[in-house]
Amino acid sequence: MKTLGIDLAADPKKTAAAVIEWTPEGAHLVHLELGVTDEAIVGLFAGTDSTGIDCPLGWPQALVPFLLGHAGGDADAVLRHDGIAGRRLLAYRDTDRFVTGKTGLIPLSVSADRLAHPAMRCAVIQAKIANASSVQPLDGSGKLAEVYPAASLKLWGIAAKKYKGTGAAEAEVRRGVLRQLRAAAPWLDVAGYADDLIASDDLFDAVMASLTARAAATGRTFRPDAGEKAIALREGWVHLPSGPLEDLPTDGGTA
Repeated sequence: MKTLGIDLAADPKKTAAAVIEWTPEGAHLVHLELGVTDEAIVGLFAGTDSTGIDCPLGWPQALVPFLLGHAGGDADAVLRHDGIAGRRLLAYRDTDRFVTGKTGLIPLSVSADRLAHPAMRCAVIQAKIANASSVQPLDGSGKLAEVYPAASLKLWGIAAKKYKGTGAAEAEVRRGVLRQLRAAAPWLDVAGYADDLIASDDLFDAVMASLTARAAATGRTFRPDAGEKAIALREGWVHLPSGPLEDLPTDGGTA
């Protein structure tokens, strides 16, 4: 199996990709790249078995009728989101609330934060993948799963507070995080890329996304239950690890 991790930014220059090859001997980082275009993502997707992308695959279900109501002068459609509670339904998806419940982390809002621009690019990439191969379900039940590297780190017991950033202090934090990761996953061969992972949080997150893609592909992530499935297919679903990091090299279940 080969898994692809994408840390998606609005600008290709800040977009990172990591491919991990899984063999009976362990996991090997075989490709690490910063400055990844849409076309490169589509090509890497085609050549791997499972992809984890650090970007929302969809928007809150309530947002579309709210915007249509506003544009069309439907006051009732707008007023049902009056107040903070109503606006939260426009800002956060069911899966965002699930992530907070499981991890205590609050994901950025895809509709009301700086994450919106990468998500627009992600939607275009999804369309390009659909044209090149097949439509991928938003709940991650296909080859494409939405992931959250910081949440994966937390659930796998790796302390990673303030590891994002371009300064020397953040790089030193990443050095410690990588040390923890290698101790927890001695089967992971980063193949001489250690300095790159320390230097770039984008590259580091791409590797975490690739590891989480393996968890998703082998049935080791939390899935939407029967009541959540329909909305996950419309809004997207963040795949959080449901088992320990040490189990990843084994085959596990099925996606």
